[in-house]
Amino acid sequence: MSGISFRQTANRVLMVRPCSFGFNAQTATNNAFQRRGFESGAQEAALKEFDAFVALLRSHGVVVDVIEDTPQPHTPDSIFPNNWFSTHSDGTLVLYPMCAPNRRLERKQAVMDYLIGTFDIRNIYDLTPYESKDKFLEGTGSMVIDREAGIVYACRAPRTDEDVLKEFCKLFDWDYFLFDAIDASGKAIYHTNVMMCVGTNLAVVCLDSIRDASVRDELVSLLGKRDIVDISYDQMGNFAGNMLEVQPGGTERPLLVMSAAARESLRQEQLRLIKSHCDIASPDLSIIEANGGGSARCMLAEIFYEEF
Repeated sequence: MSGISFRQTANRVLMVRPCSFGFNAQTATNNAFQRRGFESGAQEAALKEFDAFVALLRSHGVVVDVIEDTPQPHTPDSIFPNNWFSTHSDGTLVLYPMCAPNRRLERKQAVMDYLIGTFDIRNIYDLTPYESKDKFLEGTGSMVIDREAGIVYACRAPRTDEDVLKEFCKLFDWDYFLFDAIDASGKAIYHTNVMMCVGTNLAVVCLDSIRDASVRDELVSLLGKRDIVDISYDQMGNFAGNMLEVQPGGTERPLLVMSAAARESLRQEQLRLIKSHCDIASPDLSIIEANGGGSARCMLAEIFYEEF
């Protein structure tokens, strides 16, 4: 590790308010979490879910920066900004290569201008040229990062290429743990952040998805002294792996953000363990989850910068 100190949990997030949200056929090829049959009125319903989510986070003391999406170019998944950029407390902004061509269009100038004009960004590292080689790494969807320990967790998938992962980790002198994780039907899980979440003192993982027992044991060992909430395939299917720990202002107690579906899928003993470490915020995101195949964590791009 370098001498830079990285915080695990952000107290500020950026969210993109959608204007053309809907089922994305380009991403459905390898995102088994997307479901047909909920397309009618998706934009209007998603907007209500989005605005209620923002209000809930702010009521808990989380600073939320909201950027309005633009109609052109058409970007049905712009509501998930954590996939195309990430921020880091050393002042680095990283741009990522995206698998679906219409998701590459989410790198809109309005978001870039806001980041550059508001925060102390010292370096922009652009990994997007890998798109021309059909190599992808979709941000903190592909990666679940333990910043304090300097370990990046990633499951092999069409959207997560080891060469790009290796280059990303070199930026911060971090190690990575690349592993195979499959869903109940035997297909590779498309994003690491739907099967695991790593907070300060707590981790949520679908251990059943890692079929190799030695790999599973190594992952548990790397998580160290964290308490582990082991979720089932059914709970993962309800987005119980797609959580994010954030740090509200004015309190030392972190907030674990998950959807209402994720929370409702958890058993009482799992909830008790989570509540021993964190408060919980759980907005209803049912339309966003069905059409987008992503949930609460996917909607939150962490901001680790200071303002000018």
